Amino acid sequence: MLIAFDSTQQALRAEMLLEYADIEIDICPTPKEITAGCALSIEFPAEELEQVQSIIDTQQVEIRGIFIKKEGKYVTMK
Repeated sequence: MLIAFDSTQQALRAEMLLEYADIEIDICPTPKEITAGCALSIEFPAEELEQVQSIIDTQQVEIRGIFIKKEGKYVTMK
């Protein structure tokens, strides 16, 4: 799964919060098929979705969306 952001500041903030919560993440370039204001995205395991959403909501991290890759295309989850 992948989180896209509108700002680098929010991407770095989310990275810090998710690492603090011991969620396995990878920083990667935002795929070109996802329109976002930031070139950085965060990939995370699908089984962590509930915890990731909780952190994003409670910490008020501004995101473009959460996406999952299906049949080679990114589909919006949130």
